[in-house]
Amino acid sequence: MSLMPVEEAQKRLLASIPTPGTQDVVLAEAHGRILAEDLAAHRDQPPFAASAMDGYAVRSANIKDLPTKLQVVGEVPAGTLFPDSLHNWEAVRIFTGAPVPEGANAILIQENAERDGAFVMALEAVTEGQYIRPAGMDFKRGDVLIRAGTRLTAGNLALAAAMNRPSVKVRMRPKVAILATGDELILPGENPRPEQIVASNTFGVAALASEAGADILDLGLVGDDKTAIAAKVEQARAAGADILVTSGGASVGDHDLVQDALTEAGMTLDFWRIAMRPGKPLMAGKLDAMQVIGLPGNPVSAMVCALLFLCPLIRAIQGDTDPLLVETAALGGPVAANDKRQSYLRASLSRNAQGGLIATQFTGQDSAMLAGFARADCLLIRPPHAAAVDAGMPCQIIRL
Repeated sequence: MSLMPVEEAQKRLLASIPTPGTQDVVLAEAHGRILAEDLAAHRDQPPFAASAMDGYAVRSANIKDLPTKLQVVGEVPAGTLFPDSLHNWEAVRIFTGAPVPEGANAILIQENAERDGAFVMALEAVTEGQYIRPAGMDFKRGDVLIRAGTRLTAGNLALAAAMNRPSVKVRMRPKVAILATGDELILPGENPRPEQIVASNTFGVAALASEAGADILDLGLVGDDKTAIAAKVEQARAAGADILVTSGGASVGDHDLVQDALTEAGMTLDFWRIAMRPGKPLMAGKLDAMQVIGLPGNPVSAMVCALLFLCPLIRAIQGDTDPLLVETAALGGPVAANDKRQSYLRASLSRNAQGGLIATQFTGQDSAMLAGFARADCLLIRPPHAAAVDAGMPCQIIRL
């Protein structure tokens, strides 16, 4: 079987994304979620003409010949209304955010005023509208301010609250079931025998999936036992998982049983073996409505494949229109020619004097070197058959 190019594999994986469901969530639970509908304001902001400064609400026409003395007839803290109209030669003490009294058209800031009992002396002239925020200055009722498909940030949530929207309709978070396989694996904290290794893939892949917007179902570890693997597959189906992710055991060795167990359960295999490094033995298929991704067992291979295939799938299910997140940088050092497989080199990021991104590859690129992956800032993409290039040449990266 020939190796499939990365771009073709990604395209096939993302070609039949189901229409995501939606749910209403309160703002406190909406951070990072994908908005499912346009969001319109339910009120004007501000809802009234408001003072932008502490000072005195006045009529600008009364302050032409300086100094001018005005009678202080009341005060308006934020959250209260002045009950009367302001008349000529009157002033109302006002504080930032308070509604401007009827009849006033400017704010004399307190730095330009001298208070004398029941009177205030204006030391500088004011113009009509000075230091007043007009009603609807920020936005008006009915204005669509956040569009469907937006990943909600802290700023979006503050805006939604100001729009008087206590809840929002968002895309459902896909449920991702994660299963690690292999007789050699134990959990962190257990005492490994000399031939065993501590399982790490589940924790890294789950973190990446969660960051991309998934809810995680940890199916734990299972040995090289097809019956046990099949039972975990059924557990994922029964739980309504949108995506089943396996780690290890998807190759063709005598002890690589995952693909057989999935096929016997009814999985339709879409593709397997990708022209990439690390991560060649990647598997993708579908079991009923559940997408299946079989990650390699090597830790770095699993993480790279999760970044390239699982995370874009999670984002696409939620309606993200640009799920691959590829950027451009310049090389920080020379890079050797590449072979027929697309390579993803662990690299550090810095900036040049002009602020441009610089990607510098690490010396160690073995797919079992998890420490290098953990300190990398990005993956530096090297296309198949790419010629050797010098420092300063453009390249593509995926941030970690």
